Formats: sequence, structure tokens, C-alpha cells
Amino acid sequence: MRIYFTPNGVNYGQTISGVSYMRSLPEQRSRALQRIALSGALVLAAAAAVVATPRLAHAADAPAATAAKPAGACPASLNFKFPRLQDEAPQNLCQYAGKVVVVVNTASYCGFTPQYEGLEALYAKYRERGLVVLGFPSNDFSQEPGSSKEIADFCYNTYGVKFPMLGKSHVRGSDVNPMYALLAKQSGTTPKWNFYKYVIDRNGQVVGSYNSLTKPDDKQFVSKIEQLLDGAR
Repeated sequence: MRIYFTPNGVNYGQTISGVSYMRSLPEQRSRALQRIALSGALVLAAAAAVVATPRLAHAADAPAATAAKPAGACPASLNFKFPRLQDEAPQNLCQYAGKVVVVVNTASYCGFTPQYEGLEALYAKYRERGLVVLGFPSNDFSQEPGSSKEIADFCYNTYGVKFPMLGKSHVRGSDVNPMYALLAKQSGTTPKWNFYKYVIDRNGQVVGSYNSLTKPDDKQFVSKIEQLLDGAR
């Protein structure tokens, strides 16, 4: 190895086979700049990869967000799950969104119990047009003491009830089921007796409440149902 002194400092050279090679300062600077440029390129490439990774992750998530169920597809008045009366299978009432719904609290030992027949006839006549009747057995007025199986057998064997019947529950008071709590809040009234009726339109709005004296075949009641089925409010 030989050392050469230049005006700009020390340069290092080497002798191979008796021939002296010396790297000039400009050459050294050029090589240094190349190394710096290469290092900078590698750093930028790594940074780009880090930034790109989250973007790719977000892009992959986009279809899932698009496919998510739109907010408000199920109205609050139907956004509940209850066990089915006959077998306690869970029923999501959101399946009735877009329909006209009659909600009624029922009892087997009441003077209004024969209204089961009228409710079933109403359901059978208008179900294809979008009507559903939901029955909620309740012992809140001390006229439904039986078990779920006893109530289900009574409804089917005595009145041929085929409209959906939900599990026995409270429809008023401190232990009221959540749907009836909302119905009372939206309508401003709670059931005064068995076979009290609430009506929900296709948009999920509670648009009427009818006392026990209103029979399912009452002309004004039926007229209101028909109007709602036709899209009126």
C-alpha cells in the first residue's frame, strides 16, 4: 500500500504487480455519492412498503363494509327476539319489517278469548298482502295461567291459530317485555286488558292502538288495516 499526498488531503493507493493505482478524490466522491443514493433508494422503498401495507389492508376491508346491512333496515319497533310459543325457538321480529303488524296480548280464560278466531281470519285474509298478527300470551290480568305447551295446544286445537305466537311474557308493569315497553312509549298507552291491539305500519311506526272491545272484524279497524296495506298512513 502506498500513501499519496494531494492538495486536498491524503489518498490511498495500492500496487499490483509493480503498478501503482491511486483513487482520485473525484472518483472517491462519486463512489460515495452512489452509495448514499443507493442507501436512500432502499430507505424510500422500505418506507413505501410500510405505507402501502395499511392501504392494501383497508382496500381489502372495503367490500365487507359495503356488504354490511344498512343502518335502519329493521325498525326499532320490530328489532327484538322472542322465543316461539310452541317450541321456544328464537324468533327475530325483524323478519316482519315492511309488513303491517297487529300486536295483541292474549289469554285463554278471558271473555275476549273468542277474538282468537277473528284474528286468525284477519291474518288468513290479508297475509298475502303483507299483514302479520303477533300474539303475546300474558298472565298480567290473571287469565293465562297455563304453560307454553298448554297455551299453544289451546290456541291451535280450539281456534286453529296459525299466526305467530310468542312466548308468555309481561306486557305491562316493571317486568314488561322490551317490545311492549317501546309500544307503550310510542303510543302513549299500555294494555288495559287482554286482547289490546297495537298496529304498526310498513315503515315500522306505531300508528294506532285499540282496546279490547274492538273486534278483529270491526269495520273501522279492518278499513285501517286495508289502508295501511295499500301504503297509506
